[in-house]
Amino acid sequence: MDWGNARRHAFPPVFGVHARVLILGSLPGEASLRAAQYYAHPQNSFWRLMGSLLGQSDLASLPYEARLESLKAARVGLWDVIASAERKGSLDAAIRTPEAADLIALTHRLPDLRAIAFNGGTAARHGRRILEGATTAALIDLPSSSPAHARAFEEKLAHWRMLEPYLG
Repeated sequence: MDWGNARRHAFPPVFGVHARVLILGSLPGEASLRAAQYYAHPQNSFWRLMGSLLGQSDLASLPYEARLESLKAARVGLWDVIASAERKGSLDAAIRTPEAADLIALTHRLPDLRAIAFNGGTAARHGRRILEGATTAALIDLPSSSPAHARAFEEKLAHWRMLEPYLG
C-alpha cells in the first residue's frame, strides 16, 4: 500500500447502545491503519490510560477484541471526528481536506451518553465545531494519548481522570 499523501479513512465506531462516555480521536495513525486497530502504536498510552481509569491494569496486554469488549462493558465508545482526510504520516498537523464524521447521528443512537471526550487538540477543535449546542453531554478536552504529545503518563492520567465521574 502507498502510505504517501493518500486519503485515510476512520474505522467504524465501537460502542454499546448504553454507552455513557464517547471518546473521540482525530483520525487513525499509520500504525493503527496497518493493524486495523484503534490506538495500535506501541507507545500510544490510550490503552494504559483506560486500564487505569477502569481498574484493569492488564487492559493494554489483552487481545484487541477483548480490549474493545472491556470498553463496551464499561459503557465507553470510541470513534474519530474525521471520517476521512488526506495525510502523509501520522501527525494531525499533516491532515488535509478533512471530511467530518457524522457525530450527531452517533450521539442520537446513545440515549445514556453523559460525556464526550476529545483525545487531543485536533479532535477537540473539529468535534466541538460539530457538537457544541447539538448534545447535552459534557464535552471534555483531554491531552492526546499519542506519543507525539510529549507529556509524562502520570500527567496525562491526571487529566484523563476527569472521565471518572461519568464512568460510574
